[in-house]
Amino acid sequence: MGFGHLLSVRPFHVDVPYLEALREPWEEDCKAFIMPWGHMIPTLEDVVYLTRLPVQGEPVVGQERSDYHDDVVELLGPEFVAGRRRPIRSILLRSLSEAVGLRGRRRGPLETLDEFYTGVRGALDLGDRSEERSVRIFVTYLFGRLLFAMQSSQMNCKDLEQAGRYAWGAAMLGHLFSLLPSSSRRSRSTGGFTLFLQIWGYTRFPMGCGTLVEGRQTMVPLMARWEVAPDPRVTDRRVGDVRVALDHYPHEQVVWTPYARYADTSHPAVVAGRPLFDRHLLLLCLGTCEVLYLEFVVRTLGWHQPAMEVPSLGREGHFRHRFFAEDRD
Repeated sequence: MGFGHLLSVRPFHVDVPYLEALREPWEEDCKAFIMPWGHMIPTLEDVVYLTRLPVQGEPVVGQERSDYHDDVVELLGPEFVAGRRRPIRSILLRSLSEAVGLRGRRRGPLETLDEFYTGVRGALDLGDRSEERSVRIFVTYLFGRLLFAMQSSQMNCKDLEQAGRYAWGAAMLGHLFSLLPSSSRRSRSTGGFTLFLQIWGYTRFPMGCGTLVEGRQTMVPLMARWEVAPDPRVTDRRVGDVRVALDHYPHEQVVWTPYARYADTSHPAVVAGRPLFDRHLLLLCLGTCEVLYLEFVVRTLGWHQPAMEVPSLGREGHFRHRFFAEDRD
């Protein structure tokens, strides 16, 4: 179905202060992070290189019915509707965690990432269910807890056809865009594919504790090549400290085109997605529709973008926004 490669991404330390500071400059009107050095956004090129999820295909929209009780029982099992009244329109995320044996699983304070990874693999328990049903449960868990993680405790049901025909990468990015405004203003949690956002930030301005391990894997997804472990120097840092560090990050060290040096340009996922990398698109994901604007981020596409200073106060009034005029010549 096109998701097996994500299993090569090892569990790693979630840099919560980094993510909280990163999401604050998200501007809903232009759908971009307004950084001291200019506008930046994750693009479909980032999605392909980092996750290898397809960005070409049918939009993930689907149909919604009034009751999915019988479908949930047939496809996943009766335990997913136990004690709930009809109609059933959503799946409780805790029931998914319980079904795979991972509810409440957290890395211990003295547990290494290798030990945690081994524990997670050992905890995966789908019981005596059939192989087909086990796969359905695991894919549903992958959707609800990773790719399309919500800030709520449940995942809505939709009618979709064969999984391999959809542009899951574009849907994942649209879902992330739709949740960034609320997560940057009212909540400490970040919905969407949090690990993608963290690694995207590390590839542009590596202020965290992640390192790219050469030789682990030579092809996309590049997320599998990151070794992200808690660093004692930054584990206890505060969001405010990271925010200040971002505001004063050296502009000349910002990486605008991180994939230029890779030889993965002939990878089938990259070839298939390349026609969409420099287009303005609508990102559809179930009930959301987000616009992918590229006018302000042409440097991300490898085009020339001369700087033009505009006297405008930024976040908390302590830096000036740097805007750019598009110049493709």
